[in-house]
Amino acid sequence: MLFLTPKYIKQGRLYIKEAEKRLAYNLDKWSAATITDFEGQIAKLKKALKGRDSAAVKDGEDALEKLCGVHCPVKGDAWMSENVEVFVVAIIVALGIRTYFIQPFTIPTSSMFPTLNGITGEVTKEEPPNILTKAWHTAAYGRTWHNVVAKTDEQIINVEEVPWMRIFTYTKITTSAGNTYWVHEGVKPTEEVFGRQTRKDGPFSMIGLEFKTGQPIARGFTDTGDHVFVDKISYHFRTPSRGEVFVFNTEDIPKMGNLGAPPRKPSQFYIKRLVGLPGDELRVAAPELFVNGERAKGASFDRVMSGTRENPTDGGYRGYSQGPTFYSDEYNLSTPEQTYKLPAKRYFAMGDNSYSSSDSRYWGSVPEENLMGAGLFVYWPFFREHKTHFGLIK
Repeated sequence: MLFLTPKYIKQGRLYIKEAEKRLAYNLDKWSAATITDFEGQIAKLKKALKGRDSAAVKDGEDALEKLCGVHCPVKGDAWMSENVEVFVVAIIVALGIRTYFIQPFTIPTSSMFPTLNGITGEVTKEEPPNILTKAWHTAAYGRTWHNVVAKTDEQIINVEEVPWMRIFTYTKITTSAGNTYWVHEGVKPTEEVFGRQTRKDGPFSMIGLEFKTGQPIARGFTDTGDHVFVDKISYHFRTPSRGEVFVFNTEDIPKMGNLGAPPRKPSQFYIKRLVGLPGDELRVAAPELFVNGERAKGASFDRVMSGTRENPTDGGYRGYSQGPTFYSDEYNLSTPEQTYKLPAKRYFAMGDNSYSSSDSRYWGSVPEENLMGAGLFVYWPFFREHKTHFGLIK
């Protein structure tokens, strides 16, 4: 057994492994004599290990160490090159996993609430807490605190989203006084949270809002949406299942009129519940969804249909809503009588919070080639002040 193996045997094996690695690295650089010396000393050490001769093993290790000292001198920056090598390998492995197996994805909106949380926030009268409390809030809740205060009497004249290093997103606020303010959050959540300061009903655009000197423009916090892992491999071995949460891209899904959905190019990723498979006939009679003439079956559908808009249940489920009534198309499901039958290789996506979801009722079914994978696991935030979703997605 491994834990009963003598220490000198384990150490000798490590010497052999390291020597063989260096030999492989330098086969095209060393002379035939040097290669022969290395191969000979490795063979001697292997023989000593096989015979369990501790003294011979020690001699073999010393001989290999001497050879390495002569032919593989340690360079001053060796530690750096080794670390760079490890770092590059780690990146390659991570990219491989992301491309073929599991990919992280962030929930930006409330279209799947309360199954999944999008970005939320709150305006506060008090200034942000101390740095330690803020650090804890960031780690536990994914919370970002904001405290942007007007420098003079001014009016907001422009609000735009600015990405930084393709990782972070900021909202740039420009005022009539020529001042520029930055909020570490996207435009939509920034305006939805902080635009409510003076406008109680949507839309929550901040353009036109006026502030006095010292008045908060954006004071409070935003909590990140749920971060999930998406299973990218299982769809290669099985067909998607009705009722599961899935992710797809919006490439080549046409934009309907001025609805603005799917949003802008390039393609974006959406996460919804898969409610209809190829060949299914769908109908919505709020708060219920019907598939092939029968009330949708399954625990996930039961949860969504457990409440109504007037009486939500289980943390906010309000049932399924009719589609948009301001235009007519075969798939918008705008009346309780309207049905829609899915073509081959097309899937119907709906948000669990269908009253606030841009989905297939607005822009049609999702082509099979757009499917990315099934929602697998919420890995962050670990906690929520209301309800955490850490764990498997249901």
